Amino acid sequence: MKTGAITQLLNGELSGSVDIEISGLANITDATETDLVFAENSAYLKAALHSRAGAILAPLTEKTNIDGSSKAVIFTDSPRNAFITMLETFAAPIHAPDGIHPSAVVSEGCKIGAGVRIGAFSCIGTGSVIGDNVTILTGVQIAENCRVDSDTVLFPNVVLYPDVSIGKRCRIHSGTVLGADGFGYVLIGQGLRKVPQLGGVLIEDDVEIGANCCVDRAKTGKTVIGAGTKIDNLVQIGHNVQIGKGCIIVAMSGVAGSARLGNGVMLGGQSGIVEHGIVGDGARIAARSCPISEVAPGETILGFPGRPYRERMREFAATAALPAQVKKMRSLEKRLSELEAKLASSEKSDNSE
Repeated sequence: MKTGAITQLLNGELSGSVDIEISGLANITDATETDLVFAENSAYLKAALHSRAGAILAPLTEKTNIDGSSKAVIFTDSPRNAFITMLETFAAPIHAPDGIHPSAVVSEGCKIGAGVRIGAFSCIGTGSVIGDNVTILTGVQIAENCRVDSDTVLFPNVVLYPDVSIGKRCRIHSGTVLGADGFGYVLIGQGLRKVPQLGGVLIEDDVEIGANCCVDRAKTGKTVIGAGTKIDNLVQIGHNVQIGKGCIIVAMSGVAGSARLGNGVMLGGQSGIVEHGIVGDGARIAARSCPISEVAPGETILGFPGRPYRERMREFAATAALPAQVKKMRSLEKRLSELEAKLASSEKSDNSE
């Protein structure tokens, strides 16, 4: 695209030539003459103006900071969102042939919508419903009585156990398993008796789940992932968990069975939510943190056991001061010992007189 067309697409303002051809996006350091780069502030803009980049995307507030440069600069109210638009524009489409690959297995009784693409060696079980324009890539396994709604993409080797429902415009990445048995056992004597897991999984609209995640089926009812929630790679969601809308769950986090997360909750990497835990709307759990009691809406939790952020930071500051305090205490103990020795010597002298 030429810079003039990009400016029109972004509804921006252009300083410089409208005819510079852009064929890719890059960071400032690696950019070439055909790349568009993103300069979020004055420091990045200064670096971008001295780079090889063919064009720069910058905030409108930086219009006075281009120092008469002839380099093409596109100014917008929200350059970050504009850069996302350009990433979407330049992104390669998902490679999947139209129609159903000859090696795919579609059981009798399935309903397949218009424009569906099903890749090689994928299988769809009896009674499942696939909505319009769904893309199912190589090796996907969809069991009986599942539903995948319109415009959703299932990447290679995704597995759906029976009774899994996925909403519209979802993206489920490779290796993720939806609907495996919840981890439920009862101790009987010296052994463990498995608790049957008879429920299902409901993934609402516009959810994205990263690679190699597991969302367990409910014991009864459904495990629910709310609309617009984004889940990173390597996340475990236990049985009967209820996750609200617009949540962010970062890699290697775990949510134990029957926990409830409100809307807009954020879980940092390697954080954990205990069984039956409750996290209120808009709460944040810092990386590697685990609250062991209910988290109030909007609260930020840090550490294990999880404590409110400000309290935990004061504790960390106090802990950091401990070596100096220990040194001071030892000095005081030494002085006290010396004073006690002098006092004892004085009392002994007085008694001898």
